[in-house]
Amino acid sequence: MSDSSITIYHNPRCSKSRQTLELIRASGAEPTVVEYLKTPPSNSELDGILKKLNLEPLDLMRSQEAIFRELDLSSKDLSRDDAMAVMIENPVLIERPIVVKGSKAVIGRPPGNVQELL
Repeated sequence: MSDSSITIYHNPRCSKSRQTLELIRASGAEPTVVEYLKTPPSNSELDGILKKLNLEPLDLMRSQEAIFRELDLSSKDLSRDDAMAVMIENPVLIERPIVVKGSKAVIGRPPGNVQELL
């Protein structure tokens, strides 16, 4: 990915993700769209995204998802690697959308957050 290319980790069923994608396209950019529920990021991709966001895995997890409760993740003291493995195995846990451009990334919640990358 070049510094000018944009990638969005997208869930087409999510209104915020659709709004963020539309904002990117309205700026004249055509991003690489990764439907992360179908194609979860690899361990190294997720690690890179987390570093660009300056977040730890638990900060990027959707704690309101049923699988979060089923796995009782709030009471577990997961290592960074274990938390990332859970997210890759259960990509619905990954907050959405994530937009990456070069060495920077933002979470598109609210969708206007993406403006700082455009």
